[in-house]
Parts: sequence; C-alpha cells; structure tokens
Amino acid sequence: MKKDIHPAYNNDITIKCASCGATFSSGSTQKELKTEICSQCHPFYTGKRMIIDTEGRADKFMKKMEQAKKALEAKKAKDAKKIKKVSEDEEIENEVQKMQKKKEADKKLPEKKTEKKEEKEEKKEEKKAD
Repeated sequence: MKKDIHPAYNNDITIKCASCGATFSSGSTQKELKTEICSQCHPFYTGKRMIIDTEGRADKFMKKMEQAKKALEAKKAKDAKKIKKVSEDEEIENEVQKMQKKKEADKKLPEKKTEKKEEKEEKKEEKKAD
C-alpha cells in the first residue's frame, strides 16, 4: 500500500441510532456515525409493527398531499369563477343586444307614427279638396 493516501482508520467509534437512541461501538474511517434504524428498533428484529419516520418523511408526504388537495380545490374554484364570469358576460351581452334591438324598434316606431300622421293629414287634405 502507498503511504499517506489512505484515510486514518479509527478502531473505536460510536454509532448512534436516530430512531431509538441506542449506541454501538465499531471501527471506521469516520469518528462518529448516525443510522436511521438499528437492530434494537427494526420491526423485523423486534416483531413490532411501526412506521419508521426519522426525518419526517411521512409528515412531508402528508403535507404535500394536503397542498395538492388545496391546489386542486383552488383550481376548481377558479374554474367555477371563470364559468360564472363567462355566463354573466353572456347574459350581459344578451341584455345589451336586447336593448339595442329595442332602441332600433323604438326608432322605427316614431317613423311609422309620423308616416301614419302624414297619411291621415293627406287624406284630410284630399277630402277638403273634394
């Protein structure tokens, strides 16, 4: 082996379990090791069924699921508002069109009335002339 290229090996280091807190001694190139689970708390060795969540993975997942639900609800609400707005806009357009038609009809009505008045006046004049 070449000298000075290999890391120093420590014969007595401590390994600490993050879930149960148990400590073990072993050898490694590192001074201290941390494990997520050990043989004292692993369900296979203990026979107990449990959720192993050392770093909050289950909580993170549940949080993401809640955010996804909120985002979906917000999207549905936004889509509903869009649909409502479109329907309101259509109603407004329909009302505007109706009003425009009424205005056009009202414009035609006075013309008809004046035409009828003129016809009546002409008839009266013709009768007077006869």
